[in-house]
Amino acid sequence: MTGPGANGAARISDLLRIPGGPVDLRAIDPSATPGFGGERADADAEWPALSERLAQMQEMLFAEGRAGGTRSVLLVLQGMDTSGKGGVLRRVMGAVDPQGVQIAAFKRPTQEELDHHFLWRIRRRVPEAGQIGVFDRSHYEDVVVARVHDLVPAYVWRGRYDEINHFEDQLRDAGTRVIKCLLHISRDESRKRLLARLDDPTKHWKYAPGDVDERERWDDYLDAYEAAIERCGAGVGSAPWYVVPADRKWYRNWAIARLLIEEFEDMDLSWPPADFDVEAERKRLLAQP
Repeated sequence: MTGPGANGAARISDLLRIPGGPVDLRAIDPSATPGFGGERADADAEWPALSERLAQMQEMLFAEGRAGGTRSVLLVLQGMDTSGKGGVLRRVMGAVDPQGVQIAAFKRPTQEELDHHFLWRIRRRVPEAGQIGVFDRSHYEDVVVARVHDLVPAYVWRGRYDEINHFEDQLRDAGTRVIKCLLHISRDESRKRLLARLDDPTKHWKYAPGDVDERERWDDYLDAYEAAIERCGAGVGSAPWYVVPADRKWYRNWAIARLLIEEFEDMDLSWPPADFDVEAERKRLLAQP
């Protein structure tokens, strides 16, 4: 890969990964572009090659699963409203074959889901072998939203950190690579995006009055995410957290694509060998009219 983001510099996963220890999201610039030295035009120019590489590696994972492999990838997307979870799905996952992607959007729990353990609905949607699973929101809602809105007693959501780490350890042991991304948007950019929805009648359907109420809890959400990343990140669980600056949509998408590609490269994927006699099949086909 050539371009501003692939010039031999540090891997994007190294630049965005949050190490163990205390987490300070307020010290991370939401408009920064770690690992990318260009502008939007440069990212747009690089995108065709980047998406082609992503699509090829996704197909290799899919082929491996069809051939009896057990590995999969799970992309977890968390973030404030307007941070761009849907944009990542359209731009990044839109670059790959949809038959190899399983998307789960976790909204407010239904009564049936509330009647079960908080991970019940999550476990039902983990990706199958050969698939990329994407969680639009995830099990982290149960230690973030539950904390901010006092949906359960503090001792309950605090106890969930260890359960989440155990769950993600199980995923790893079963062959699922977990990539956890917090789409880190600034409060000012969030306001701009909400106003844009109000100013455009074609986007009114995206707007929810409750989003304004949630903005009043902005600092509470930052505190909750900092605690979740610290308790379920590097040095604690099996899946590190990546904080992706999300004020610049083009960078957000570029960074997520690079994270996925690096994960695939670490998996050392290869095309599965044929389980039949290739030459014999070639002769059979050539013998037919």
